[in-house]
Amino acid sequence: MKKIILLAAIALATISCKKEIKKETTDVTKEAIEVPAKETYLVTSEGTDIYWTAYKTTAKTPVKGQFTKINLKNAKATENPIDAFNGLEFSIPVSSIFSKNEDRDSKLQKFFFGVMDNTELLSGTFKINADKKCVINFTMNNTTFDLPLTYKIEGRTVIFNGLMQLKDWNALDAVASINKACFDLHKGEDGVSKTWEEVAIDATVYLKK
Repeated sequence: MKKIILLAAIALATISCKKEIKKETTDVTKEAIEVPAKETYLVTSEGTDIYWTAYKTTAKTPVKGQFTKINLKNAKATENPIDAFNGLEFSIPVSSIFSKNEDRDSKLQKFFFGVMDNTELLSGTFKINADKKCVINFTMNNTTFDLPLTYKIEGRTVIFNGLMQLKDWNALDAVASINKACFDLHKGEDGVSKTWEEVAIDATVYLKK
């Protein structure tokens, strides 16, 4: 009788071990086939800030501001941060210009953008080349011209920098117009009134998952 009980106990222990081994093997197999989801990057208007710096006086005194609104088209999620911009289209209402000075903003809308042709909106399309160089096919004053950009990636944030030469967009009449409207304000210590023909563009974009 004791021998039968001993054999039964050994059999039960063996079955239990087999079940545990089978369960462990199943868990390991399941973990092995699970693949982590790939991280993606998406440009959104809420995560985009656009800044500009113009210059006045012969000493090249900076005047800074931003555009508070941007509309996006063709945004797509990608696995590489900079690729999220390739083919991305945007438009910026010039009415969203903001420099913390209402009088200046009003003059810029009237005497700078207001004398341009068909420029209620600034618009463009990002192009990322094979070597990852970036340009914007930028339209202003009814003129389209490529604006080269440098960029750096910090985590999910991409920071762009570019320098517009306004003559490339046939906008020198607009420069003369705003200089005339702000003649005394653009004088430096030498008494010369000057508005520079270049504008620095900077953008900070936080990419959504």
